[in-house]
Amino acid sequence: MGMFRRRRRRRRARGVRDYRAHKEGARAVIREKIKRYNEIYQYRLGRVSIRNQKTRWGSCSKSGNLNFNYKILFLEEQLADYIVVHELCHLQELNHSKKFWNLVAQMFPNHRRLRRELRRTKVGAN
Repeated sequence: MGMFRRRRRRRRARGVRDYRAHKEGARAVIREKIKRYNEIYQYRLGRVSIRNQKTRWGSCSKSGNLNFNYKILFLEEQLADYIVVHELCHLQELNHSKKFWNLVAQMFPNHRRLRRELRRTKVGAN
């Protein structure tokens, strides 16, 4: 077995261990943020899942299920809040239209700056 294959396997195992160790902590933090922001938005949501995604911070399905990357736990608070609000707003507008961004701007008028900062923060960096 090659050296690179072993490294990749170790890296993957470490990622799974990190995910398992932090999944429930991330769930608690994200649920609290959803509760706080959804008191304002009042959207009906489905299941909330915590995942170990390689390229996404969060997503929203057509059926109203929200998915979040456990690594949100390691982000600066305002960025984590922005991700939660972003996905909550998709419950109302399942696109990135002007209406969607107006919903996000109700909580984060500086959403453009936050989005740029988040893009510079790689999902797989932690």
